[in-house]
Amino acid sequence: MTARPVRRPAAAVASLSLLALFSAGLSACESGTALPGTGDAVDEPSSSASTPATERPRLKVNVGRGATEVPVDTVLSVRAQHAVLESVSVTSPAGDVEGRLSEDAGTWEAAERLEPGATYTVRSEGRTAAGEPVQRTARFSTADLSLAEQTYASIAPLDGETVGVGMPVVVTFDVPVTDRAEFERHMHVESTPRQRGTWHWISDTEAHWRPRTYWRAGTEVHVDLDVNGVSAGGGVYGQHDREIDFSVGDAHVYRVDARTHQMQVFSNGELLRTLPVTTGKAGFETRNGVKVIIEKFDEKRMNSETVGIAAGSAEAYDIDDVQWAMRLTYSGEFIHAAPWSVGSQGRANVSHGCTGMSTADAGWLYAMTRRGDVVETVGTQGDDMTLTNGYGDWNVSFQEYRRGSAL
Repeated sequence: MTARPVRRPAAAVASLSLLALFSAGLSACESGTALPGTGDAVDEPSSSASTPATERPRLKVNVGRGATEVPVDTVLSVRAQHAVLESVSVTSPAGDVEGRLSEDAGTWEAAERLEPGATYTVRSEGRTAAGEPVQRTARFSTADLSLAEQTYASIAPLDGETVGVGMPVVVTFDVPVTDRAEFERHMHVESTPRQRGTWHWISDTEAHWRPRTYWRAGTEVHVDLDVNGVSAGGGVYGQHDREIDFSVGDAHVYRVDARTHQMQVFSNGELLRTLPVTTGKAGFETRNGVKVIIEKFDEKRMNSETVGIAAGSAEAYDIDDVQWAMRLTYSGEFIHAAPWSVGSQGRANVSHGCTGMSTADAGWLYAMTRRGDVVETVGTQGDDMTLTNGYGDWNVSFQEYRRGSAL
């Protein structure tokens, strides 16, 4: 039996003819341009029209052409398919984005994240194995962010500062960081010579880094907070990257013994002088533990009301011009000149918690002291130092301190 040919209805034949005509027109005028809504249009060499789609040379960006509200923590990438990349540029009025090509020229990845409320243009160029050019241009915009949705990092020490061997790296954020682990992955401290250390989160707005033991004298330290665009959690992102360098000076360690009323002043392990001092009297005892010089004042007003002693009480004081004052705690302990108590220095503890000495001795010590120098106090009947009352980072073991890391 001879098979009869199958006849299509006239309407179906007409539809197929129109579809073929449309396809031919698309190949002639818009080769390789995806239909609206695909989100990943590519530009291909003209010869690709006869090549199966899975084998066509393509340059693919991980953000769709024309995308809006792109998160700022997006790390841009471009991937070549059946081609190699020759160049990628990412430009924006908010600043260009640098990146790196892989060794095989198959991919490009941005070295930084994006800025909020910005429009970016990605231009990629590549070449097929036959030498034909492949190009792609894509534009997109990022989500805008309010200041409440961005957190800015401040760093102590200051860039270029020389500090003492007890100085921690102190980072404070103006908006809380709730995803501490993600931020900590982008917070780096490097030192020469290398010294092992760790981050410790005091709170969602403050993180410290310290080495296992006091810094070695002469260490050079580089701090790199690569947090711009990093998610801080809760819809908050890092506002700017921050980098600083600081140096560690001579190892100054001041050992105060409240029982003998003496301070031994060591520099790089050598005892320079032993100074008579007075510390806190009963009811106002100086804290035991390791303290670090936080800040210095050649002259400072000291008022008892700032430490909870009411004006007009028997213990009240208000002195305008206390000389050579160096802060040890946020709660109000200082080393300073105390000419009014010289008769008790070296003999008795008569202060309200500060470590007092003669004006001459205080001036000598002040001149050699840097922020970050160490004061080790023993022999008082007072409370012990805590991590958070100043730079109290040295009052727990390194193992316990490391437990404050988010990683």
